[in-house]
Formats: sequence, C-alpha cells, structure tokens
Amino acid sequence: MRLLMVEDEARLAQALSRGLSAEGYAVDVAGDGVSGLELAMSGNYAAIVLDLMLPGMNGFRVCEALRRAGSPVPILMLTAKSGEYDEAEALNCGADDFLSKPFSYVVLTARLRALLRRGAVARPVRLEVGDLSVDPAARSCAVAGTPVRLTAKEFGVLECLARRAGEAVPKGEILDAVWDSAFRGDVNIVEVYIAALRKKLALPGARCGISTVRGSGYRLVPDARG
Repeated sequence: MRLLMVEDEARLAQALSRGLSAEGYAVDVAGDGVSGLELAMSGNYAAIVLDLMLPGMNGFRVCEALRRAGSPVPILMLTAKSGEYDEAEALNCGADDFLSKPFSYVVLTARLRALLRRGAVARPVRLEVGDLSVDPAARSCAVAGTPVRLTAKEFGVLECLARRAGEAVPKGEILDAVWDSAFRGDVNIVEVYIAALRKKLALPGARCGISTVRGSGYRLVPDARG
C-alpha cells in the first residue's frame, strides 16, 4: 500500500518513513508543497500525510488543490500549530483528520489505519478470495481461519493481488504498489515474494492460490492449481 508524506523537516520525514516502511507501507516523500502536489496528482496513493507549514505552498493550499481536482485520497494533516481555528481550517479545506506536533507515532499510525479503513471510496474491510481472508487494516491474513504469518513485503504483495482478485496483475504494477519510488532493483524480485507466498498459502485443503499468467503477471484466484 503506497503512502505519500509531504514534510519539510527532513529528520522527521526520514524517521516516519522508516517506521511506516517497516510496517509494510511503500512511502514516497516530498519536502515542499509544490512537489508534494505534483506527486499527489500523478501517483496512486492510499493516503497522504501532509504537513501544514511547507515551503512553496502550504498544506491548506495543497489540500484545496487536490479536492478541487476531484482527488478523494484520504489526507492526514500535520502541523506545529495548535488551536481550534487551525483544525477547523484544515478540515474545511478537505483534510480528513488533523494531528498537532509533537505527536505520538503510535497515534499517527492508528489515525492512518482508521483513514485507510474508510478509504477514498467504499471498499470492504476484509478482502475474501476463496477461503483466503486478508485484513489490510490489521495487516493480517488467514486461510480457512488459520492465521498465516507474513513479512511486511509479502503482505503488501498479497494485498495488491487480493484487491484485484481474478485479474492478471503485471510484475511492474505489483512493484509500484509495494516498493517505494526509490527502489532501483530488478522487477523480478516480485517472483521471490510470489514463491514465498505460494508456500505459505498452501495449507492442507486450501481453496485459494496464485496463478502465473504467462506474459502478463500473477492472478489470485480460488482453487488455483498454479
């Protein structure tokens, strides 16, 4: 799941990005409002963490521009300011939630999960394919009720496939959804994670699996035979 963080405090942005990446999110970072808006308009993000006080264009203006353009992406606005007027203005310009600095990382991630559960558009809390259940908010999955332990990247790949169950998803699109834009490795790294997922999902009697679609990518389907 890809997030955009627009934050001009480099150390804070780096720390938050590391933490969120460790939890399985792909995080792109912009250090000013103008580049943040450009990324937000061109990228497919599940949510945006947007600082208020930014060089070039402040968070209010970035948020307003996104909403005018029709973007429904959930926005969590961060600010060093406090007070009901700033909070009201943030919400009035289209932000979905508001968090004042300094803040707890635990609270930030909880607020993000709440936004992601609601989502930009209506979508199920759990993704069900055959007897596979994927819970994006809890970052968990189970096969026929049996929990399956996955690494952060494995979960990201599985979630990407589950959100497009039945479709052939190209490797490049999986890479874009799970790895951040700074990744410069081989697209075939996706094969490694697909192989690991197949082993972990192959529980006795499992009625779901990942099929290879030659020349196209991978498809998550019920009763897959490989």
